[in-house]
Amino acid sequence: MTVDIFDSISPLDYRYSRTEIVRKLSKYLSENAKVKYQAMVECAAAKVLEKESLCPKAAAEEICAACQKISASEVYEEEEKTKHDIRALANCIRNRVSEAAKPFVHFGLTSYDVVNTADALRYKECAEAVIIPALLELEKTLISIARNEKNTLQIGRTHGQHAEPITFGFALAEYVDRIGNRIIELKKSADGLRGKISGAVGAYNSLSLFFGDPEEFEKEVLNELGLKPALHSKQIVEPEFVLDFLHHIVSCFGILANLSDDMRHLQRSEIAEVSEAFGEAQVGSSTMPHKRNPVSFENVKSLWKSTMPRLMTVYMDQISEHQRDLTNSASSRFIPEILAAFAITIERMNKTMAKLAVDKAGMARNFDKSKDAIIAEPLYLLLAFYSHPDAHEAVRKLSSESNLLELAEKNFPAYFKKFTPKQVDILKNPQKYTGLSEKKTEDVCSSWEKKLGIK
Repeated sequence: MTVDIFDSISPLDYRYSRTEIVRKLSKYLSENAKVKYQAMVECAAAKVLEKESLCPKAAAEEICAACQKISASEVYEEEEKTKHDIRALANCIRNRVSEAAKPFVHFGLTSYDVVNTADALRYKECAEAVIIPALLELEKTLISIARNEKNTLQIGRTHGQHAEPITFGFALAEYVDRIGNRIIELKKSADGLRGKISGAVGAYNSLSLFFGDPEEFEKEVLNELGLKPALHSKQIVEPEFVLDFLHHIVSCFGILANLSDDMRHLQRSEIAEVSEAFGEAQVGSSTMPHKRNPVSFENVKSLWKSTMPRLMTVYMDQISEHQRDLTNSASSRFIPEILAAFAITIERMNKTMAKLAVDKAGMARNFDKSKDAIIAEPLYLLLAFYSHPDAHEAVRKLSSESNLLELAEKNFPAYFKKFTPKQVDILKNPQKYTGLSEKKTEDVCSSWEKKLGIK
């Protein structure tokens, strides 16, 4: 059956799916992938049953062979009868094996042994194979731009107003650092995802009938999958493992939204310091042919707005009454959309930043608008250092006038005689008043290249 993506309901399917990274994500986040990973758990359990001599080798091999053939459509068709997804999965496996192997399908397991373990594994592998590599590529792009622009003079802005001089590289180094920290934490939280093979209430009741050490059985099954067990679980794994993982996903998403905001504001007509690439046939407005909008940066911000509130649902899913209730069953199915939206955004952000045009002349023009006023800070500090009793107020009164330096030289001649040549040079050439902008940019870039193994 041919499926038209435009018959889909989710924008992730019909609007954002036609990219390379989505094809990679499908291997981990699609419904077929979910069923595949759940079947992997069933196979791992059969393997360990065989290892512990509870299941014939031939039966375990049959079960694993059947698990490799299971599809989501098959399971959904069976679920129409069972009204239970994991029982449907087990039945589909059973339908593909001999009578001798049937008793060992889903033996000793409860549904969320399979669901939680499969989700932990696919989210972990998705992060390691797709999301973190994409973030590393973005980090490399930002490091490259920051280095290239570490000497590019830019006026700093606080509260939307001109503040003190920095460099554009220094401005981007902030995002190199913030994203670098998120990559480290995301790696930890992905590796920290946990599975469980502990039965209906998490107390190993069923497994205790057959194993002297059911916890060892759990460890062996999870080891087959490359996971570790939670120290304690009930019918579900403690939710904080997934919550921490998604927190680092969404908090990093917020950093991308912040960077997007900065870049799109710098593209305002009145500022015009950077611009994103514009295709030859690209259209900015259906009625204004001249428009070149910051569409990619605005898209990043918009996707973040759509995704960020979903973390509240994950927080609400922390609460499950006693050993289990079903209030997270539907809501947790939307977690893959959080991961997909984030990964799509990383890819778009990287492509957009890689083609960013930096208008150095525009930055210099904006700096020139405030170059007379921005010496107010070094002037007041120098006056205070050389014992002026009310330096801040004295400079504040003069700063409302033009030609602040000329006025200062007239009003404070005695103090100017005390200033060193270097200090006077800063006042006369405020473009040099960039502090450690260049050094900090290089330090940050070098530090994260080393920490993340970026070359």
